[in-house]
Amino acid sequence: MALKQSLQQRLLQKLSPQQIQLMKMLQLPTLELEKRIKEELELNPALDEGEEQTQELSDENIDSSVEKRDDFNYQDYVNDETPYYKTQSNNTNKELEENHTPLSLGDSFTERLLSQISLRIKNEKHLIIAEHIIGNLDESGYLRRELFNIVDDLAFSQNILTSEHEIEKVLLEVQELDPHGVGARDLQECLLIQLRKKKTTISTKTAEVILEKCFEAFKKKHFKKIEQKLDIDARAIKEAMAEIIKLNPKPGNSLIDTTKSIQHITPDFTITENEGILAVELNQRNAPQLKVSRNYVEMINGYENSPKNKRDKEAVLFIKQKVDAAKWFIEAVKQRQNTLLVTINAIMEFQNEFFLSGDEKNLRPMILKDIASLVDMDISTISRVANSKHVATPYGTFLLKYFFSESLTTKSGEEVSTREVKTILKEAIAKEDKTKPLTDEKLAELLKEKDYLIARRTVAKYREQLNIPVARLRKQLI
Repeated sequence: MALKQSLQQRLLQKLSPQQIQLMKMLQLPTLELEKRIKEELELNPALDEGEEQTQELSDENIDSSVEKRDDFNYQDYVNDETPYYKTQSNNTNKELEENHTPLSLGDSFTERLLSQISLRIKNEKHLIIAEHIIGNLDESGYLRRELFNIVDDLAFSQNILTSEHEIEKVLLEVQELDPHGVGARDLQECLLIQLRKKKTTISTKTAEVILEKCFEAFKKKHFKKIEQKLDIDARAIKEAMAEIIKLNPKPGNSLIDTTKSIQHITPDFTITENEGILAVELNQRNAPQLKVSRNYVEMINGYENSPKNKRDKEAVLFIKQKVDAAKWFIEAVKQRQNTLLVTINAIMEFQNEFFLSGDEKNLRPMILKDIASLVDMDISTISRVANSKHVATPYGTFLLKYFFSESLTTKSGEEVSTREVKTILKEAIAKEDKTKPLTDEKLAELLKEKDYLIARRTVAKYREQLNIPVARLRKQLI
């Protein structure tokens, strides 16, 4: 097949570096912005802290100071004929970017179990098997891998020939470790391991029998089936359930949680109320004011009397690139602040009743498009602003996304927020008779009595979003 050459015209839309930088800035919460500013201050020597002196930093002033002489034209070095790559520099060392100083958070979940098992098992082969089992535990402390698979794993990776019976024996040793329940293969085994470690009483023995013989009925809270099968009364079941509730269904989490650092929320906005008037403030915390370095401006001015050799041209290009990058960054920070303030003011105005009362029922239905039309911005921009941002109010600190919700229509034709309906659902379920909890159908009828036209399946969806189980699983014994 012969090769052919042809000319084609294509219309492409590309984002400028400034636009890309601004979009990245909009997504950053306050703490991340501070970190980003510090990084830029370290990477760009033309960026400095302090109040910007506009007279010294304007483009006209910088360019005119270099172009005072007719024989030295600054534009000669930054015209369109200069290859784009020559004005770009990457002073970032990838190794420095990727190598962050780790936080010391104590021993990991696996390390704690390994330290315990090494004191219990002295047989070298069994110790290797135990270590392999511990390495296969998930975050909750369960062993999800089948024993016959572990037999194959040890044969191929450790060159150890063993059997399922031998692994089962070692697994029993692992299940003796602290916290109790670690090494279980399912929830039933996990709860039974913990029960057998407790002091033996009538309640614990009843609980053990329930878990062994009526586990499916226990999961579904079919208390009548348990009564009939074990021939015991409701009081005995209630006492046994009280013992089971004390157990930890995810024992591994008790160790993992101790290794996690606590993250404090730093709000990006603060809304205050004074005699019915709302005011919003952007949290700039420790973010310093930025300006272009005076030294770099003076360096450009200094080239006015220097000869135009190759080294001078390279120096001018380098300085120009750094100064431009500094100005772009400063402008991106300013645009970010302006966009955030415009957006939060629009949200505050839209949800005025909520910010004055703090009542969740006063939240109006609001979507990204509503705010985008108010501030005359693209929906994607509003989405970036709402992402990972928090606002402090007199009634608590909320994610900005909290104020966005879909709408539904009442019998009277009024539009209300789905969040209002969810609040009513939570209140109804909190007040229900726990011996006869409200089904989704009953909840739908209750909402219809309040003029909310919602189908049963929609109620089920809202209930699941609130992490509330079905009526059967909410049932409690007297």
